[in-house]
Amino acid sequence: MPLSPASLRIALVSLHTSPGAEPGSGDAGGMNVVVRHQAEALGALGHTVEVLTRRVNPAGPDSEPLAPGVTLRFLTAGPAASIAKGQHENYIEEFRMRLAELGPYDIIHSHHWFSGMAALPLARERGIPHVQSFHSIAADPSTPLSEGERPESRGRLAGEAWLARESDRVVAISNAEADTVLHRLGGRADRISVVFPGVDGVLFHPVTAARSTADSPADSPADRPADPPADSTTDPGYAIVAARLQPLKGLDLAIEAIAEVPAEIRPRLVISGDASADFAGYIDELHALAARRGIEGGIRFVGPQSREHLATLLREARLVLVPSHSETYGLVALEAAASGVPVIASASGGLREAVVDGVTGLVLDSRDPAIWGSAISEIVTDAALAHRLGGAARVRAEHLDWPLSAAALLAVYRSLVTSDVGNA
Repeated sequence: MPLSPASLRIALVSLHTSPGAEPGSGDAGGMNVVVRHQAEALGALGHTVEVLTRRVNPAGPDSEPLAPGVTLRFLTAGPAASIAKGQHENYIEEFRMRLAELGPYDIIHSHHWFSGMAALPLARERGIPHVQSFHSIAADPSTPLSEGERPESRGRLAGEAWLARESDRVVAISNAEADTVLHRLGGRADRISVVFPGVDGVLFHPVTAARSTADSPADSPADRPADPPADSTTDPGYAIVAARLQPLKGLDLAIEAIAEVPAEIRPRLVISGDASADFAGYIDELHALAARRGIEGGIRFVGPQSREHLATLLREARLVLVPSHSETYGLVALEAAASGVPVIASASGGLREAVVDGVTGLVLDSRDPAIWGSAISEIVTDAALAHRLGGAARVRAEHLDWPLSAAALLAVYRSLVTSDVGNA
């Protein structure tokens, strides 16, 4: 293989969910945000990037531009319709056939195990490097995480281990994920790199930050998707959870925790996100839980939000809750940090890295709703603490952006393209 050209031809494969979709809708989440923003930043550096995903709209185009140098392509594999996440395993081979019609590429980077299973054999045929990112890794059936991650695709556990061993590099989003790849999947330490995500510090900014005329239309009061921020100590405002509506995200804990806060200081709870096809009935379970706890009037389900509206929701919140059972990083915690809002997060996976306990937010080892309720009460009633946590969070976020994340990713790509690993 010749040495890397100045401009790389990069394929980013995201089989089961489109990076062009709004996070929080269907199966779109933090992975979609990472892929899209890294793609755009790589395009801004002069590289040619194709983002490849499965077609879900029969009337949609074959491709569309995402940014200068970045094209989103829709490949026909299986029905041109939204399907349950686990069903995508049935269309890996067909997706690979469509992939084989595209290119040429200097490197292929797969996101999630479905994508890797389709792309790694093709990369080997072409003699080019294959990079794998998981974004979530299957829980062992014996662990408590299985409640939030079932039902699994039948080949996931074995497939992830194969990808960890055989890919030229695994790019993890956190040290916690890298450790999981190494010890649970059997990846090689010398083939694992950590590339942290970034955050758009212009879109996600504190409510007190100077705003230009280029700021989002969501700043207009008429467009606000939720209640305005608390303007006095007598109004506890609202807490927000922004996530896909599925058990893994621990939304039941958020509701239980809010119910534990004394009524006179209890913040309203805003839940932003949508249920995927795998968990279509989960929102009904959450409504029922809120009714049992007697707080259904204080909870607002606002559905999936645009990035602009989510930014408004975050910066006008009193605090952000991330009660997930498992997160490889927890991107919304970083977006909350950029918004200058304190976070209360579970001590799971990469959330320990996304939130600095006692500095930018609170990280709780317990899933006891009473302990979470106490932490919420502390932030709502202690303005100095909330200000300190939110201020430190914003300062930290200002040192993390997408160009920096893309530069670290590009360094991984170049090390592979110039080392001839694809022909190994």
